[in-house]
Amino acid sequence: MQDPSSRRMFLHKAGSLAILALAPGAVGAAPDAADAWDALLKRHVRWNEAGVASTVDYKAISSARSTLDTVLKAFSAVSRSAYDAMSRADRLAFLINAYNAFTIDLILTKYPDLKSIKDLGGLFSSPWKKKFFRLLGEERSLDDIEHGMIRAPGVFDEPRIHFVVNCASIGCPALRPEAMRGATIDSQLEDSARRFLRDRSRNRLDPVAGELRVSKIFDWYGGDFSKGYRGIDSLNQFFAMHADALGDDAGQVSRIRAGKLEIDFLDYDWRLNDRR
Repeated sequence: MQDPSSRRMFLHKAGSLAILALAPGAVGAAPDAADAWDALLKRHVRWNEAGVASTVDYKAISSARSTLDTVLKAFSAVSRSAYDAMSRADRLAFLINAYNAFTIDLILTKYPDLKSIKDLGGLFSSPWKKKFFRLLGEERSLDDIEHGMIRAPGVFDEPRIHFVVNCASIGCPALRPEAMRGATIDSQLEDSARRFLRDRSRNRLDPVAGELRVSKIFDWYGGDFSKGYRGIDSLNQFFAMHADALGDDAGQVSRIRAGKLEIDFLDYDWRLNDRR
């Protein structure tokens, strides 16, 4: 059970950070938003025992909804000029953090009465296309952030974002229990990529069939991994680069590094990544 005094201290700190972020022209707006987000993640997100997936305590976040609201207001308060003044790494970290935070916000609109983020859409609507928050002075959807900003050609060209942008689903790569930071984003991206590739429920070699069976993510976004990233131009080359994470023994690692395996895409698990 949480100590009430520590909870008050946490909320006071988060609130103070948001006040700084909301102040007009606040120089520290983006770092303050990341700090408040980092504190929330550390309290409510946990790695599984193998360290390859994570779960989110949506019930606890819902019970302390004001804390999440503080985080969201801090992200929304960042101006376009402040964003443009950031380094490339800080801009990418900001967008990933905002995407993940607003995804949790979207889940809580119906939680606990949903089993999947897809329950928030319909036959002719998508939860990712709903414009339900403001970011950088405009009404945005989750697709606006991911596809319009993060994946915009020539802006970041970083395929590893697919290992940290979280869709609140078991099939999705883990939501890290920490905020993304510009100063450490490369190591965070690589760490998340390797954790995801080590998850045998989502990526594995079938030595008998001679197939590399991987997440559907690589089917949907295979082109992102084939545009000259670190000198590679195919999924097989990307997998070869990470063969030690995909293979379970020296023989498997060698076969994956050879880059000649057939690739098969596994079904995606859209169930909510809820700790319950």
